[in-house]
Order: sequence, then C-alpha cells, then structure tokens
Amino acid sequence: MKKIFMLVLVTVMVSCTPPETFKVGQIRIPQGEILIWLYNDTPKHKQAFLDLAEEGYYDDYSFNRVIDRFVAQGGCPDTPEGFAYSVHLLEPEFEAGHKHVYGAFGAGRDNNPGKLSAACQFYIVQNEKGLKRLDNDYMIYGHVIKGMDIIDEIVKVEKDSLNAPLTTIPLDVNVVEMTADELMQIGWNVENEDSASRSVRDYQ
Repeated sequence: MKKIFMLVLVTVMVSCTPPETFKVGQIRIPQGEILIWLYNDTPKHKQAFLDLAEEGYYDDYSFNRVIDRFVAQGGCPDTPEGFAYSVHLLEPEFEAGHKHVYGAFGAGRDNNPGKLSAACQFYIVQNEKGLKRLDNDYMIYGHVIKGMDIIDEIVKVEKDSLNAPLTTIPLDVNVVEMTADELMQIGWNVENEDSASRSVRDYQ
C-alpha cells in the first residue's frame, strides 16, 4: 500500500511540473507582432537585448530605416558621430557563425575598427536571398520566427531620402515566455535553434 501511495505521489508531482519556457523577443508595431528567437551561442548580445527590452529602452524609438530587399532597422537611430559614446557597445561574437539570411536579426554598428556592436540598435534582413557581404562584419544573434510578412510590408512604405518612414512606426518591445509546444505551433523547433541562420541554400 505504501509503495502504491508513493508511486501515485511521484506521478502527481511529475504531472504538475510546468513545462520549460524560453525567452523570446517580441516587437509590437501598428502592423502586428514580430517574434524573435535569440541564439544561445551569442550570449552577450542575447542578454543585452533582453535587458534593454525588459527595461523598456526600445519603446522610445521606432523602425527608423527601412529598405526593400535590404533591412528594416529599429532602435537607436544613426547619428553623425556614430556610437562612440554609447554605453551599449559589445564585442562581436562572430565565432557563432550566424549568417545574414532572410529573417536574420542583428545588431547595428558604426565603422569602428573593432566592429563593436551597438546593442541599442537592431536590424532584420529582408532580402530573400540574404546579404552574404555583411557576414563577419555585422553581428547576427537571432532570427524572426513570426512576422516576416510584416517586415516585408513595412520596407515598402513611403519614406524620405534617408529611408525613414514618413509615418512613424513606433516600437513596443517586450520579452515573452514560450514553451517548446507553443514555438512549434508557429513553426520553430528549439532543438534546431540555429538551423535557419546557417542555411546556405539560395544564399548569395
């Protein structure tokens, strides 16, 4: 009887264990929701984005540069002096090997010799054939897992001579917790987290 009771107790405890969750970047704009998977093998960049998103840093900014068949850029805008005085600079993590494929999520930077990333600015690759020329020059640390149709939409809006949208696209950036099953429902397998950015099929 005692053994049966313990077996039932263990079964109940196991069944009550909540499923593992994963931190996912969420970008909400008037056009809809974009979800970003952040790579574990780029820990400095991943943590910097999570920290800035959780403190609401990006919410003061917008998608400020959108170019069809290139990128959609958001966060801290470019300035004449670059990011020389930014407190958000990071050493690159190019050893992770992530590529500028369609949907890749990266950190902006200026022309500094160390290729330091500016975590305060991000971009999403919108060119369907990728941007191979940017590999190992600019830092990719995530991938869009939902919402590329929205990115395809905003790169075609009316813009000025600097490729800034004439109608501001404000950012609401958050961190959401999702289970493996929830991620699978939108087509993302956490077991193959880096497969999208390492693909070289149709990659120019």
